Amino acid sequence: MLLIVVRLVVLGFFLHWRIMHPNEDARWLWGMSVVCEVWFAFSWILDIIPKLSPINRFTDLEVLRDKFDMPSPSNPTGRSDLPGIDLFVSTADPDKEPPLVTANTILSILSVDYPVEKVACYISDDGGALLTFEAMAEAASFADLWVPFCRKHNIEPRNPETYFSLKIDPTKNKSRIDFVKDRRKMKREYDEFKVRINGLPDSIRRRSDAFNAREEMKMLKHMRESAGGDPLEPIKVPKATWMADGTHWPGTWAFPAAEHSKGDHAGILQVMLKPPSPDPLMGGADDKMIDFTDVDIRLPMFVYVSREKRPGYDHNKKAGAMNALVRASAILSNGPFILNLDCDHYFYNCKAIREGMCFMMDRGGENICYIQFPQRFEGIDPSDRYANRNTVFFDGNMRALDGVQGPVYVGTGCMFRRFALYGFDPPNTSKTEEKKEAETLPLRATDFDPDLDFNLLPKRFGNSTMLSESIPIAEFQGRPLADHPAVKYGRPPGALRVSREPLDAATVAEAVSVISCWYEDKTEWGDRVGWIYGSVTEDVVTGYRMHNRGWRSVYCITKRDAFRGSAPINLTDRLHQVLRWATGSVEIFFSRNNAFLATRRLKILQRLAYLNVGIYPFTSIFLIVYCFLPALSLFSGFFIVQTLDIAFLIYLLLITICLVLLAILEVKWSGIELEEWWRNEQFWLISGTSAHFAAVMQGLLKVIAGIEISFTLTSKSAGDDVDDIYADLYLVKWTSLMIPPIVIAMTNMIAMAFAFIRTIYSTVPQWSKFVGGAFFSFWVLAHLYPFAKGLMGRRRKTPTIVFVWSGLIAITISLLWIAISPPKTTGTADGAGGGFQFP
Repeated sequence: MLLIVVRLVVLGFFLHWRIMHPNEDARWLWGMSVVCEVWFAFSWILDIIPKLSPINRFTDLEVLRDKFDMPSPSNPTGRSDLPGIDLFVSTADPDKEPPLVTANTILSILSVDYPVEKVACYISDDGGALLTFEAMAEAASFADLWVPFCRKHNIEPRNPETYFSLKIDPTKNKSRIDFVKDRRKMKREYDEFKVRINGLPDSIRRRSDAFNAREEMKMLKHMRESAGGDPLEPIKVPKATWMADGTHWPGTWAFPAAEHSKGDHAGILQVMLKPPSPDPLMGGADDKMIDFTDVDIRLPMFVYVSREKRPGYDHNKKAGAMNALVRASAILSNGPFILNLDCDHYFYNCKAIREGMCFMMDRGGENICYIQFPQRFEGIDPSDRYANRNTVFFDGNMRALDGVQGPVYVGTGCMFRRFALYGFDPPNTSKTEEKKEAETLPLRATDFDPDLDFNLLPKRFGNSTMLSESIPIAEFQGRPLADHPAVKYGRPPGALRVSREPLDAATVAEAVSVISCWYEDKTEWGDRVGWIYGSVTEDVVTGYRMHNRGWRSVYCITKRDAFRGSAPINLTDRLHQVLRWATGSVEIFFSRNNAFLATRRLKILQRLAYLNVGIYPFTSIFLIVYCFLPALSLFSGFFIVQTLDIAFLIYLLLITICLVLLAILEVKWSGIELEEWWRNEQFWLISGTSAHFAAVMQGLLKVIAGIEISFTLTSKSAGDDVDDIYADLYLVKWTSLMIPPIVIAMTNMIAMAFAFIRTIYSTVPQWSKFVGGAFFSFWVLAHLYPFAKGLMGRRRKTPTIVFVWSGLIAITISLLWIAISPPKTTGTADGAGGGFQFP
């Protein structure tokens, strides 16, 4: 806090000095630099002020277990009193998201350490692909062995691909004598499972070809019998995709046809694993190939969902798919909590759900809308060249926001309160004590949202009666236990020990109806209810709406990573990822979700944090200008100040020292390594001069002129060593996002060479001006070093187009500047002793 105040004071004096001491010889250079420095100061304040109240949280799983899971005189069966949870996994294209990766994520979910009868897993296949469907069926079958195996031997992590790839002794901390034998059998079964999954594309293709050939023969035979001879024209049979039972796949076909393409297919809902019995079901020695005696062999409920899509409807991408899951799950399982994961993010810690429940079931938990877990990534190069781990954000910024109103929602690894996701307000804890009977009955909707009447639910949520009836049940089941006077909105102990009713055909049919493409018409889905539509970063907007209604969120960092996933590691993919995030931020800035328009329920520091989310891409405009200033200074022979005054140097030194000390404190407090902090600083400049600037241009063109543009990449060129796990790091894929950083780097290098030669051959060399400009040019180039390495690839070769574009632009800028401010020449009257003098 003291350092922040000191830096604010020094920054104020520095800007005052800069404004009051202009460079009379180059006012344009001085003016540009001052404007940029004022914006950088404003941007730094927006970023640092929300970090004033950082917080660390810890959980105690033993207390949770004793309170909810242990048998008692009132609960002799030992049934859990924990609330249910629905887990969502989203995927859209099996070609880009390998089914084996998704299957491993599903297996890690089905084997979580949480009461089996309380868990329901849903996968959203937004591409409607038969490949994904059959891969999930294989995963559900393999789970019959994998899940009990994990429970028997306490396996961690419970993603089979990761587990069998660990480079540690698998017998460590394993006490059962049959572990080695069981593991060997399980590894063999998993290898066969992988072969089946990887063979599905060929299997589906061969099956479809055989069925299509059969249909063609049937039609040919029919035409011969009816026409009395061979048909005059070739027979055309639709190239359908067939299921194993000999029927057409109702989703997307390999060769798209009417009502069977990605944007035009029927809704599909298949319960692959039915809800389990409420009581444990122990295995035996002869039931399966592994002895599961005294092991609970039940599996959680598992449902495959592919929502209906039809031409003419806006399906709202991932947000629309998630809302379809919310509605279907409300009818089938209605877990009061929802945890969503990307298809490549799996449970690395099987107790992660329990960690989150520690906060939801604690006193004050009724005001928590979601628990955000940090994202952790695998497969990233050891030096993390492009700051893919985002440790500064996840271990610094997010933890600091936890001390305000809560972290922002980052799209995956987040446990929601279903009632908050429905768009209701948090309970009003300032009310007078409720009636005693209200402690055992669901609260009225008006107790949470004064403007809502249950009679208006169809208008808000759609015309499904089952969905409307599930809302107060989910709210009631999500409350903490009313076992303390401080718990104002609690539920009585034992209320959730009642077994779940089995599914019937009518319930499943209702779930199918709510995933139809027309269901959201004239409702508030995507506007106030569920995931919010209209932004590339629907996750940030969804979290903002909850905070804006007065909810708070919690950041849960577990000792063992809760989830792990994959991230793009080469330069181009990383830039396009950042472009998408920045584009969403610009859209937020120009929308009604701008924090300037927030309600009073959003706390001041939280408001500043959300303002920073919408404003940070605009820093790229000033950053690009500031990166060119050293080159312009070297070309012109002037500097941003008249002279290197001692006051300027002292202010610069103090600001730098404060910045370094703040960085050291942040690194020490959050556990970030200094190298990670430096990588983050480097990529801040790389992304700021490329992806962020492109996002601002996209946003401005869309708002001002209604023009939509996109930045695409070309096909990739593979690295030399395909066996290298980091081979993708060295891929060079050209994208127009690379142009600004290349031009900045080359312009600064040309300027340094130009100024050095000029200084050497000057009559009176002015080394101070050269050193000042060269120092800042070197600062720019040092930040762009990872970008330069990314252009080289493994072979240290850069695509010719990179040199062509960057060289032409850099030379054009240099010549343009010399044309604007040409060198001065002087000579004697008789022409003797003539010389060339630079300004």
